[in-house]
Amino acid sequence: MIDYLTDPFTSTIAQRALVGGLVIATITALIGTWVIVRGLAFLGDALAHGVLPGLAIGVLWGINLTLAGFVSALAMVAGVNVVHRTTRLSDDTGIGLLFVGMLALGVVIISRNDTYAGDLTSFLFGDILGVTRGDIVVGLVALAITIVGLTVGHRSFLALAVNHEKAAALGLRPGLAHAAMLALLAMAVVVSFQVVGTLLVFGFLVAPAATAVLVVRRIPRTMVVAVLFAWLSVVLGLIVSYHADTATSATIAGLGVAIFFVVLAVVEIRSAVTHRSVAHAAP
Repeated sequence: MIDYLTDPFTSTIAQRALVGGLVIATITALIGTWVIVRGLAFLGDALAHGVLPGLAIGVLWGINLTLAGFVSALAMVAGVNVVHRTTRLSDDTGIGLLFVGMLALGVVIISRNDTYAGDLTSFLFGDILGVTRGDIVVGLVALAITIVGLTVGHRSFLALAVNHEKAAALGLRPGLAHAAMLALLAMAVVVSFQVVGTLLVFGFLVAPAATAVLVVRRIPRTMVVAVLFAWLSVVLGLIVSYHADTATSATIAGLGVAIFFVVLAVVEIRSAVTHRSVAHAAP
């Protein structure tokens, strides 16, 4: 049994994948908590696709992929704001338009490259086994920025989640707080693409945090529990994919969603049993 758990991590490649995966899982779980609390899931999914044009341009022009992807994500956020401010359309409409437009633009740009199929597959689904030391260093820097940003902005983020007008009345500058949150979200998406790709990063952002919300309520505790669930997904995903010979990134993301439904079932069963016990105890 011990060999079954340790064999997947004997190689240097697998060890880098584990460290890189845990770092990215921590970032996405922390940001993902606010994505759930603020109801930004659709925007998070759209941003995951919005980085694709930047990544494609980075490959074609030899630009740093992390920087190119971050600029692309910020451009998408700006586009959504333009649609919201200059039209009567809802935010969801602007996000949906940019979602499709950025994804299509990214694929078109990538198609100009001779290695089109391979690049597209890597961008969409990631390659956690291809994580390098440089990727880990970038991830650690992003994790430090995330922790500092969430710590400094916690009060503003919390007030903004409760009521925009109240946050403004308290002098917490909700507009700036929202922009900071979107910047942290964009950064989380960009640094995650190497591990799980632009299609699967949404699962990393949402599944662990949504699972944590099922069992705890206070935001700081939710963040901690979300990180633990995210780590569990990474470790189990690497083990399962090694023995079952499945796509590693997809296995990790899929297990994150599976864990959510397992916890949901346990919570519902426990709630039903408690309710029945109270009903029977009532006179």
